[in-house]
Amino acid sequence: MTNPFGQPYTVPPTLPFPASYREERVVSRDALVEFETNRYSVPPGHAGATVEVRARLGELHLEIYTPSGHRIARHRRALSGAGQTIRTPEHASMLERAVLEQFTTKGRCPRKPNRPPGERALAEAAKLRGESADGVVVDLESYARIAGVAGR
Repeated sequence: MTNPFGQPYTVPPTLPFPASYREERVVSRDALVEFETNRYSVPPGHAGATVEVRARLGELHLEIYTPSGHRIARHRRALSGAGQTIRTPEHASMLERAVLEQFTTKGRCPRKPNRPPGERALAEAAKLRGESADGVVVDLESYARIAGVAGR
């Protein structure tokens, strides 16, 4: 059978064309990489690093690679725009371990000593309160009360 141009019909391919996405992303402090509004986990040692997210058109998984080409994660691909966080149990336990290792049993930090304010600070506070430099405070309410009594 031929088409109207005299050429034979061809059978369409059974699989889609293997197009793929490759995008660079920066790993967040909580070891997540954002892709298509979803967030995917990586080992916590990569926080702050640039990684490459690779996804093929029509595939159910995506992979995350280091700049040197080592695969560090493979995840089930969430629907684009779903806003999901996909974290493997291994990455979750590694992140938990990394966070807990940051805690210490050392004593608390020393408290800051409580020092009285200096002369400059007192002068600035006086300006804010409306006091003059010689310490005389003019209270307009009491002035109005005195003027009201004197005017009677």
